[in-house]
Amino acid sequence: MYLCKWMYVVLFIILGNFLIAPQSKDEFRTLENKAFKEGEKLVFDLDYGFVTAGVAVMEIPRIKKISGRNAYHVNFEVNSVPSFDMFYKVRDRYESYLDVEGLFPWRFEQHIREGGYTRDFSAFFDHRKGKAKTSEGEYEIPLYVNDIISAFYYARTIDYSNMKVNDLINLKNFYKDKVYDLDVKYLGKETIDVPAGKFDCIIVEPLVKEGGLFKHEGNIIIWLTDDELKMPVKVRTKIIIGHVEAKLTTYEGLAGKLTSKR
Repeated sequence: MYLCKWMYVVLFIILGNFLIAPQSKDEFRTLENKAFKEGEKLVFDLDYGFVTAGVAVMEIPRIKKISGRNAYHVNFEVNSVPSFDMFYKVRDRYESYLDVEGLFPWRFEQHIREGGYTRDFSAFFDHRKGKAKTSEGEYEIPLYVNDIISAFYYARTIDYSNMKVNDLINLKNFYKDKVYDLDVKYLGKETIDVPAGKFDCIIVEPLVKEGGLFKHEGNIIIWLTDDELKMPVKVRTKIIIGHVEAKLTTYEGLAGKLTSKR
């Protein structure tokens, strides 16, 4: 009889602790990612007309803990070459902390230095509370909202095989103090040559309304390898006078086999 009472007491304690104990595991989405991993590094020449005006490096040097979660620390830097500095000096840097399991951002930084123009912006995305916190205030955000860098990496994981030309992928982008629509338009396929080689590619166009790359907002066309990696090999960005083309020169630390290279 005493044994039965003891068992009831133990069972009550166990059930009580289970009911009142906080859930330690976040209930965020989990997405499959075969496109990129820690250690990937992509280097591009930036061509303005017939002149190589700069170099861009996009890399994932490490995984860091942020808000209790593992996140890819993504760096994107653009620097004009010394011979072009006298005409237009560029020192731009973007950072995004992208959740490893869910592929959504926890933090974004933008530091633009172009000629005499400067712009600095940062945001922490609290997806648990649905808030974006910046130096200027706190704003409501939908779950899994993107910044421009995280949206690009997320787009690399999408299956485009059944899409038709002009089909749209609907994303959301937070910048400054607002949430903007960020549709990604599928434009078809093309085989292109860049310094890193010849690749079969799919073409996409992020329809950026605010918070894009570089000082001047303009349309961006991206050529991604037509395989699981969807590695960017060419990016064309419209500016006030003409456009800038980023062409892949070297790559390393890929997540898998590059099957689209000819």
